[in-house]
This record gives sequence, structure tokens and C-alpha cells, in this order.
Amino acid sequence: MNHAARRRALAALLEERAVPALLVTSLVNVRYLTGLDSSNAAVLVRADGTATLATDSRYIEAARDLDVEVVESSDVAGGLAAPGTGIEAEHVTLAARERLGEGLVPLGPLVEGLRKVKDEAEIDLLRTACAISDQAFQDVLGRIRPGVTERGVARDLEYRMLELGADKPAFDSIVAAGENGAVPHHAPTDRPLRAGDLVTLDFGARYRGYHADMTRTVGLGAPAAWQRELHDLVADAQRAGRHAVAPGADVKDVDAAARSVVAAAGHGEHFRHGLGHGVGLLVHEEPFLGPSRTGRLEDRVPITVEPGVYLPGRGGVRIEDTLVTRAGGPELLTNTTRELLVL
Repeated sequence: MNHAARRRALAALLEERAVPALLVTSLVNVRYLTGLDSSNAAVLVRADGTATLATDSRYIEAARDLDVEVVESSDVAGGLAAPGTGIEAEHVTLAARERLGEGLVPLGPLVEGLRKVKDEAEIDLLRTACAISDQAFQDVLGRIRPGVTERGVARDLEYRMLELGADKPAFDSIVAAGENGAVPHHAPTDRPLRAGDLVTLDFGARYRGYHADMTRTVGLGAPAAWQRELHDLVADAQRAGRHAVAPGADVKDVDAAARSVVAAAGHGEHFRHGLGHGVGLLVHEEPFLGPSRTGRLEDRVPITVEPGVYLPGRGGVRIEDTLVTRAGGPELLTNTTRELLVL
């Protein structure tokens, strides 16, 4: 990873704003700019392109291996702040701002804006995270059967991702069977899977800090007509959303491409969330795709496309892929079939 190039890009933004330096305290942003993964660090990036990383004794040896000036301090932010310095307004609490002193300049999410477009090295890491996720899903399909609990399936899935090389799960896996599928972010319980259930699995691997995110809905036994129709509808909507992804596309229009398919089938009120979101060092990051979101997609922006239809008391279907915007058409990073798998 060319962390120095990222810091130079940030320095150029600071020069445009006539701000001499930015104190970066978001740990995700510190990692993006320096490569240090820690629980206590800050980096001061100056408009002239130089930078100083502060961390405590637990991480100082790892920090000294990086291509940036390093100082050891337990008060990582306080040791770097000075009047006129910019701060990340979205990541500094009021209490922290008081401790840092007067004369600081609140700035918007400059680093998040840089993080939105990934370089090819980042996309390679995402590609590996997604490949692990795909393989783990394939490997646990045989364990998804009546009598196994939602929690048991989630545990098996997460353990298999670790066996395949994941740092850890990208987030708490969702396994929602039967009527629980009507809850988009259902937390797995001890409810046993039953013949006739639709089962939604939303999961992903984190690999070297980068997050995969995918969802598939499977059927236990021959699906009822309404279940197959619902799955076909969501698959059609998901396909329409994927085909709308391109550099320059308005995020509202991409959402509308999928949402209009669901609405035309009479289920508009049952699609209750945005179509997708960016992925990277966080599993949910800019850009966000939804009817009230603003902005346009750029080249090399990894996002999810995840329409869902949720019928209270009956169940639901969601299909989600991680993909990358490309000029020649989106590159799919999750490649498991989107057809209804009947187990």
C-alpha cells in the first residue's frame, strides 16, 4: 500500500483549504494513511506533505517499521494538536475538543472522501475477502438442514471463514429462518430450522482489514409458490441494480433501478432500506445508495447491491453482492449463484 501517496493526496486538500495540517484521530483513517492498526494512535498530516504518527508503547515498535515519522506518547492527539490545526469534526467529541485546546479548525470527512475510491491493491484484498466468503458459504451448505439452529449455522459459517484465512468475520453474521426473515437485521437465535423455511444468510469475511458483505436466501425443501415468486422478484431487482452501476451514475438512480422493480410488483412498502453501501476498511462506508442519498459513483468504488423484500409474519428474501464500479461494467467480487438454492 502506498500510504505516502495517500498522505500527499490529503495534503493537497489541506493546501486548497489553506489549513496547515489535519489531526487525524479516527483509527480507521490512521490505518488508511499510515498502515498502523492500533487502538490508540493519531497522525498529523501537514499541507507540505510531511506527517507525524503518535502512538503508545504497545504499538511503537510496529509503528517504527512504517514510512512515517513516529513519536511515542500516551496522549496521542494532545501531543500533536496546535492552534490552526484542522480536526476531524465527525470523530472528535466535545470533551476531546476541550482537552485539545483553542484555535482548532473543524473539517469535514476529507479522509473518508479519499477512501471512497480504492486502489488496485485494496481491491485485491477485497477480492480475497469475498472469495473466502463465497467458499465458506459453499462449505456450510451441507450443514443447513432442519433441526440446526440459526445460531449454529452462524457459528459454523464464521468458523469456516476463519479456517479459510479471514482475520475475523466482517460483522455479526445474520441467519434468519422462516418468519425471522422478515427482520432485515435479525440476530440469530436458538430457533431451529424447519422444512419449508426460507433462510437468509448475511455475512462476510474481513481480510487484512478489508470487509466482504454478501447475502443469499436458500430454501429448505421444495419452496411454496409465494416463496419462489418472492425470490425471483428480489433476484430481478438485484440484477437491475447491478446493471445500473457505472462510473458517473447517480446513487439515487441506481437505487431506483432496483426499487422500481419491487414497487411494480406491489411490494414497494416491503423494501425498507437503501440498496447498498460502500465497503472497505469499514463494512459500511461511503457511498450509500438510497432514495434520499446524493452523489455519483466513481471508477473503482466497491459497493454492495442488496435489495430485500420482507413480509411481516411470513418471511423475506435478500440477495446481496459486493462489486466494484468499472468503466466496462461492474466487477462482481462475490460470485455464488443468485438462483434459489433448494437444500
